[in-house]
Amino acid sequence: MDTDLSGAHWFKSSYSQGGGECVEVAYLDGGMVGVRDSKNPTGPALVFTPGEWSAFTAGVNDGEFNRTN
Repeated sequence: MDTDLSGAHWFKSSYSQGGGECVEVAYLDGGMVGVRDSKNPTGPALVFTPGEWSAFTAGVNDGEFNRTN
């Protein structure tokens, strides 16, 4: 699926310390959500459907992606 990201408004978390190791998020048309590496703003971006984004953020909040070691 190709999504036009040229007019997207990208932002970082308010918790970002400005250390250069951040992701940026953009809310897109149709409820889609874009995610990209802040160090490479012209590089590729992941685009989530509304359901995928909800599942991902729920997993983050539940600690699903925490390292165990």
